[in-house]
Amino acid sequence: MSQSKQISLPVTGMTCANCVSAVERNIKKAAGVESANVNLTTERASVAYDPALASLDDLISQIQRAGYGIASGEADLILQRLSDDNDARRLEKRLSELEGVLEANVSYAQERARVRYIPTLVSQADLRKLISDAGFEALQLGGEAEDAEALARKKEIEEQKRLLITGLIFTIPLFILAMGRDFGLWGPWAHRPWVNWLMAALATPVQFYVGWQYYLGAYKSLRNRSANMDVLIAMGSSAAYFYSIPVLLGTLPGHVYFETGAVIITLIRVGKFLEARAKGQTSEAIKKLIGLKPKTARIVRDGAEQEIPADEVLVGDIVIVRPGEKLPVDGVVVDGRSTVDESMLTGESLPVAKGPGDSVIGATLNKVGLLRFEATRVGKETALAQIIRLVEDAQASKAPIQQLADKVSAIFVPAVIAIALLTFAVWFWLVPVPVEVEVSAFTRALIHMVAVLVIACPCAMGLATPTAVMVGTGRGAQMGILFKSSEALERAGRITTVVLDKTGTLTRGQPAVTDTLTDGIDDDQLLRLAASVEGGSEHPLGEAILAEANHRGLQISLPDAFQAEIGHGVAAEVQGQRVLVGNRRLMQKFGLAHEHWEADLTRLQAEGKTAMLVAVGESVCGVIAVADTLKEDSLKAVKALQEMGLRTVMLTGDNHNTAAAIAAQVGITEVLAEVLPGEKAAKIKSLQTEDEVVAMVGDGINDAPALAQAEVGIAIGTGTDVAMAAAPVVLVGGDLNGVPRAIALSRRTLRTIRQNLFWAFIYNIILIPAAAAGFLVPMLAAAAMAFSSVFVVTNSLRLRKLDLGIR
Repeated sequence: MSQSKQISLPVTGMTCANCVSAVERNIKKAAGVESANVNLTTERASVAYDPALASLDDLISQIQRAGYGIASGEADLILQRLSDDNDARRLEKRLSELEGVLEANVSYAQERARVRYIPTLVSQADLRKLISDAGFEALQLGGEAEDAEALARKKEIEEQKRLLITGLIFTIPLFILAMGRDFGLWGPWAHRPWVNWLMAALATPVQFYVGWQYYLGAYKSLRNRSANMDVLIAMGSSAAYFYSIPVLLGTLPGHVYFETGAVIITLIRVGKFLEARAKGQTSEAIKKLIGLKPKTARIVRDGAEQEIPADEVLVGDIVIVRPGEKLPVDGVVVDGRSTVDESMLTGESLPVAKGPGDSVIGATLNKVGLLRFEATRVGKETALAQIIRLVEDAQASKAPIQQLADKVSAIFVPAVIAIALLTFAVWFWLVPVPVEVEVSAFTRALIHMVAVLVIACPCAMGLATPTAVMVGTGRGAQMGILFKSSEALERAGRITTVVLDKTGTLTRGQPAVTDTLTDGIDDDQLLRLAASVEGGSEHPLGEAILAEANHRGLQISLPDAFQAEIGHGVAAEVQGQRVLVGNRRLMQKFGLAHEHWEADLTRLQAEGKTAMLVAVGESVCGVIAVADTLKEDSLKAVKALQEMGLRTVMLTGDNHNTAAAIAAQVGITEVLAEVLPGEKAAKIKSLQTEDEVVAMVGDGINDAPALAQAEVGIAIGTGTDVAMAAAPVVLVGGDLNGVPRAIALSRRTLRTIRQNLFWAFIYNIILIPAAAAGFLVPMLAAAAMAFSSVFVVTNSLRLRKLDLGIR
C-alpha cells in the first residue's frame, strides 16, 4: 500500500455548517480518501488520501460536483532564455505537471508565462524554481503567492457589498412604500393597482438578482441530497414573492407581500457581508505571521554582495543583515555581534545577544550591529514557516466539542422545514381566524411558515467552534504558544494537574557556581586557581567553575602535572602551587584536614548543591558549590499555576535531597524523585488513575514518552525545532510562563466556544417556536437570523485582544 498523503485545499462558496457536511461527504466519495475535515472559518479542506487511488483532480472534481469552488492564485512571469516555441511547449508541460498547478500558458512570442495555481499547494517561489531547473529564468510581475487566498476573500467581500448595495437601492423604497401604505400614510393613491406593479418591479431584481446565490446554493444542496441555509432562505423569500403574484394579477384576493421577500434577502445580505468581514479578521494572526517575512535578502555569492528575493536564498549562503533589518532565513552567525528582537515569534520582550556560533531565526529583527550568518534553513523549513504550518493545521482540525454542533447541523434544516410545514398546517386547519382579522387563513399560515424558515440559523452553530479556535490559536502564536491541533487547545482548558520535569524545564539544565566560601584567600583568587586546574578536565562540574571564572574575567593559568582522581576530583600545579579540587576523599588521600568545613558542606548538600573543597598548598582554604540553577521565570510560573487552582508536581531522576531542595525554591510540595527516563510515562499514568487531567511539561525530546502519555504534552522549545517536539503544545521561546498562559488561553477559548454554542442553540430553541407560535413576522425573523452568526464571530474576535495578566 502506498503512503498516505495530506493536502489542504482552499474551498469557496461555503455559507453554513451544512455546506461543510456536503463538501466533506463529496470528498469522501472519491476512491482512496481516508479522511476529510472542512473548516468553515478558514474555508479549507484538509484531506488525507492514497495518491495511488486518487489524484488531486479527483478531489477538486468532487468539490466542484458538490457545487463549490477552489480558490486559486495567478502568477504572471516574464521569461528569459527561451530559444524557440519548443522551449515554450516543454516549459508549459513541466509547469502543468507540477502538483497544484491548475493551468499554465507559456508564450514564446511574449516571453511570458501565466500560471493559475492552488496557493496552499504551490507558491510562486516553487514556480520560479521549476523554471530555473528547466534551464530558464523567471522575473516576477504578479503579487505574492501568500496573498492569493486573501484576494479571493477580498473579492468575496466586495461581491457581497455590491449585492448588498443593489438590494438596499431597491428594498428601502419598497419597504417605505409598503409600510406607509399599511399605516395609511400615503393616501388613497397608494391603494391603486399600479402601486402593486411598482412594488413587484422593485422586488423582482432583489428576488432574482440579489438573491440568485441562494437559489443556486439551494439547487446544489438538494442535488447533493442535503439541505442547507440557502434552501431555507430560498423557500421563505419565494413563498412571500410567489404568493403575491396571483394577488397582483387579480386571481387571488388579499394583500401583496413583495416587500417581505425583498427585506428577507437584503437583511440576510447585510448579515453575510458583516460576517464575511468579521471572518476575515479571524485570520489576522496568520496574516501578521506571513507579513513578518522580509521580501528580499542580501547575500554574498561569487565574492560579490547581491540582493535577491528571500525565497531564493539557499542553504549555505552567507547572508548579511544590517541594523534595523529583518533576518530573511534561519542560520548560524559566522561574524559580527548584535542583539536580536525575537518577540514576534517567541513572545519574549527582551532582545537576545547574538555572536559567532549562535543560532538566529528568520523574520526576527536585528537591532544594533551588522551580522553575517550562514543560512541553515530556508523556504518551508524555517522556524516561521513551521509555525505558520502548525497554526494552519490546528485551525483546520476539529475540536471534540464541535461534534455536537456537527450532529445537530446534519439534521437541522430538514427538521426546520418539517416544523415550518407543520406550522402552516396548524395555522391553516386548526386555528380559526378571528372575525376582526382581515387576512385569510392561508395568508396567515403562510406568513408564520415563512417566519419559521427564515429565523432558523444553522450558520451560528457551524461558526461557533472554528471561529474561536482560529482566533485562539492565532493569539497563542503571537505569544509564542503553538497548539498543534484544536483538540490540544480544548484539552488544555480542562487540565487539573501540571507535572514539570526538573532539568531543563524548571532549571537551566547546566550546572553553575552558586556559592564560594573562603578562609584566608580572596574569592576571585580561589576561583581562578580552581578554574586553572579544571581547565584540563572535561567534567560538567569543572566546566561550571571554568565558565564562572571566564564570566568574571579572571586570568586562567595553564596547569602542570594535571591528575584526575576518578570519583574524587582533580589535582595540578598552578604557578608552582599544588591545587586540589574535589570531595572529602580527595583531601583525605592527600592528608589534608577539612573538618572545619563540615558544617558548610552539610548545609550546601542539603540545599541540593554539589560542594567541592579547594586546597592550595597544604591547607583547605575554600569551598565551591555548583548546582543546576533555576530559570528566572520558574518561581513565577509555578506560583501562577497554583493561583489558577492547579496541582503542581515535579518529576526528576535526581536524588531526593537535590529534588526536594529545588522543589522548595519554587514552592512545589509534591515531588517524584529518582525516576528513570523510561519510568516517567508510568508515573504520569499513575496520576491519571486518580481522575486527574494531566499536563506534562518537558523538553520535547528526552521526555517524549511522558509527553505522549499525558492528556496534554507541553514542550519547551528553542525557537527553531518547533515541529520536532512530540508534544501537541510547544512553547517557542522556552519561557516557562508560557505554561500558565497556554492553560489560561485555552480556558478562555473554551469559555468562548461554550458561549457561542449556547447562543447558537438557545437562539434556535427559543425563536423557532416563537416564530411558529406567530410572535415573529418574517422581516424581524430575517433580521434576527442575519445577526446571529455575526454575534458568534464577533464574540470570538474578542480573544484577539485578550490580556491573560501573566507577564
